[in-house]
Amino acid sequence: MEEPRRDNKDRNDVRDANNIASLADRVEERAGLRRGIYLLPNLITTGALFSGFYAIIAAMSGALENAAIAIVIAGFLDSIDGRIARMTNTQSEFGVQYDSLSDLVAFGVAPAVLMFSWVLSDLGKFGWAAAFLYMACAALRLARFNTKPDNTVFFGLASPMGAGLLATTVWVWMDNLPPEVSLEVAFIMAGLTIVAAALMISNIRYYSPKQIDMHRVPFMYMVPVVVVFALIVANPPVMLLLCAYVYGASGPAQALWRKRLSQKKLS
Repeated sequence: MEEPRRDNKDRNDVRDANNIASLADRVEERAGLRRGIYLLPNLITTGALFSGFYAIIAAMSGALENAAIAIVIAGFLDSIDGRIARMTNTQSEFGVQYDSLSDLVAFGVAPAVLMFSWVLSDLGKFGWAAAFLYMACAALRLARFNTKPDNTVFFGLASPMGAGLLATTVWVWMDNLPPEVSLEVAFIMAGLTIVAAALMISNIRYYSPKQIDMHRVPFMYMVPVVVVFALIVANPPVMLLLCAYVYGASGPAQALWRKRLSQKKLS
């Protein structure tokens, strides 16, 4: 009597597994995701992953400016892989997970290693604790982004922008100032690293690039775009640094502004 019962149990297990797989397929279809691997967007994601890996190797070898530039390149590649996947209708669950792992390397591990190799190593245990804090907060930010159903609004500073804050700071410093830094500067940079980490896991709202309408826009909208592009080309490190700092400060500034408006309405 035990054999028929075991066969029935096996059939029930198979049926349950098939039902779960079918349910997962329907969830992916509703989310607009396809199963499988698409070449073009994942090649771009691989490029971002390689840039992050190279940044780690370069930072550990003392080529700090090259490491900073590699992180910036990873940020550019990360900004286009998802958009290309949507434009070519090649979104997939694999691509989402692969992009998240790539982001952890390029915007979590690489900036932490860069800052530690540059100044945080001079601060002993406090330095490596600050570097680890940044990496951990980047991982938490990515996990929250993956589990949030609506990503048209960012809650917390996006990990590529957090990495951009640190990378452009190192790039500008190496491009214009002596590489040696004082202990005071090391503490300031540790503070910057901690602030970037805190912004990533905060509930402060940030403007999402996904809100930009990529369809037809008035001609005058192109004027500031062309001006900003020309300024970035003229002096990439300084202009990218300004863009990163302005965007990083925009979240807290808007939060304070909304709080002040709400207080005025109540008074």
